[in-house]
Amino acid sequence: MATKLFSPLTIKNITLKNRIAISPMCQYSAIDGFANDWHLVHLGSRASGGAGLIIQEATAVSPEARISPSDLGIWKDEHIEKLKQINAFIVSQNSIPGIQLAHAGRKASVSAPWLGNKKLDFAQGGWQTVAPSAIPYHEGEPFLPEELDKNGIQKVISDFKTATKRVVEAGYQVVEIHAAHGYLLHQFLSPLTNVRTDEYGGSFENRIRFTLEVVEAVQSEWPSDLPLFVRISATDWAENGWNPEESVQLSKILKEKGVDLIDVSSGGLVSHQKITLGPGYQVPFAEKVKAEANIATGAVGLITEAEQAEEILNLDQADLILFARESLRNPNLPLDFAAALNDDIQWPKQYERAKL
Repeated sequence: MATKLFSPLTIKNITLKNRIAISPMCQYSAIDGFANDWHLVHLGSRASGGAGLIIQEATAVSPEARISPSDLGIWKDEHIEKLKQINAFIVSQNSIPGIQLAHAGRKASVSAPWLGNKKLDFAQGGWQTVAPSAIPYHEGEPFLPEELDKNGIQKVISDFKTATKRVVEAGYQVVEIHAAHGYLLHQFLSPLTNVRTDEYGGSFENRIRFTLEVVEAVQSEWPSDLPLFVRISATDWAENGWNPEESVQLSKILKEKGVDLIDVSSGGLVSHQKITLGPGYQVPFAEKVKAEANIATGAVGLITEAEQAEEILNLDQADLILFARESLRNPNLPLDFAAALNDDIQWPKQYERAKL
C-alpha cells in the first residue's frame, strides 16, 4: 500500500526517499568539537534504519557557540575529515546527510545532562557566554552573558559563513540554521531576551535582523541548488514572548529570501515557560506556518506512531516528520513504521532475513 510517509520528497536538487527525518539531537560525546566513532554509529545506524534524512546535532560554529564542552563543532578545518566519513556512510545507505548549524548564546557553557546540566564557571572549564542582552537564563548563575556589540554580532555572522564553507566540503546535502530552543538566534527574536535599543532590538523588523543576516551569510557559501532549512520555536510558551503570528510573519520573509523549509518546534527560551504537552502538541504550529506562510514545514514533538505521522501528512499539516526521542529508542523506526502501515520498503540486504 502506497503511503504518504514513504513517498519521496523533492526539495531543490535533493530527493528524500521518504518523509522521515532524524531530528538533530545532541550526543555530548565530542572532544574539542571532533566527531568520533560514537557519532558514526549513532547517525549511521539511523541511516541504515531507513530514514530519508539524517540531521546532525546542533554543531557549533565557534568554540563559545557550544552548549557544552562535549558538543560537535565545525569551527576548524580539522573537524572535516571525520564528518566526511560519517556522511559517506549515510549516503551509502541511500539517505541524505544534513547538519544543524548553531550558536547557544546565553545557554552555552553548561555540563552534559548526565553531569547535571549545570552552568560551568571558568574554573570548571566554562567560558563567557554572549547574548543580545545581559539577561541570564536562570537567576543566580555564576556570570551574566555579555551583550554582543556590533563587532561581536559580525563575528557570529562570519562564523556561520565560514562554518558553511566547511559544511560543503564535508559533503552535507541539507543545512539547517538553528533559530529555536532559546539559543542565540531565538534570543534575538524574542522580546523576553532582547531588550536592545539599536537596530537589532525593539521592533519585529529589528529583532529578526540578526537571523536574516545569518541566513544571508550561510547562503553566500551554500549551493543554491541544495535545501536550506531554518528551525524556529513557534512560541515561547510565555506571556509577551515570541508568538505563532510572528513565526508566520518571519516564515513568509524567510521564504522570500530563499529558505526551503521551516522546521517548527517551540519553547526553550525562558525557564518559566509553561508548555502544554501531549501527542503531536507542536503539529498545529507546523500546520499554521505551512498554511499561512505557504512554505514547506517539518513537524516534530511527541510523534511516536506510524499512523499518527501518516495522518499529519495526509491532513497537509506538514511535509516532513522529524523524530527525536522515538528514534533514540528505535534506530530502525522507519522499517517498523513501514511494516505498521503495510508499506513495502527496501531493507538493508544484511537485515532482510529478519523482515516480517
